[in-house]
Amino acid sequence: MHSEKPVDRYHLASISLHWLMLALFIGVYASINLRELFDKGSAPRETLKTLHFMLGLLIFFLVWLRLALRTLYPAPPRRQEIAGRLVHLMLYAIMIGMPLLGWLLLSAASKPVPFLGLTLPALIGQNKELAGQFKEVHEFVGTTGYFLIGIHAAAALFHHYILRDNTLRSMWPGPGGSIHARHH
Repeated sequence: MHSEKPVDRYHLASISLHWLMLALFIGVYASINLRELFDKGSAPRETLKTLHFMLGLLIFFLVWLRLALRTLYPAPPRRQEIAGRLVHLMLYAIMIGMPLLGWLLLSAASKPVPFLGLTLPALIGQNKELAGQFKEVHEFVGTTGYFLIGIHAAAALFHHYILRDNTLRSMWPGPGGSIHARHH
């Protein structure tokens, strides 16, 4: 009797969450950049800012699920260079740190922290100077995030097209991405 069992592949839950996080990152970056198309104080601009806050916080809450899944379903074994590990570590730091910075920024600016119809509590009291510092760091790290995401994507494409290994396919959704081995 033959059965096919995926090998060298991430768990479906990890794959799904990876691509959901990418969609959320796109939403976070798009909403904050598209707000510039509208006048300050206008309804569309405020809606895009609120969407930015909520999607960022959703990333923050989902990253903990993602980390739990990495514990339950470890990454497939592969030789990973130090640079790859460092990029992954920095991406996780962004997924945790950026929403926290945003929450701290809104708290220090004494602004509401919207999340899916709720208003989250302030993490700190009002402090306009600190709010300005949080904003600068948040914007700098946000810009850095563009580069890290680009490096991550470029590395996946490098592995797929140049090294011709299973790195990209191991995280690709759907049955076409899996590599199967027959076991007797």
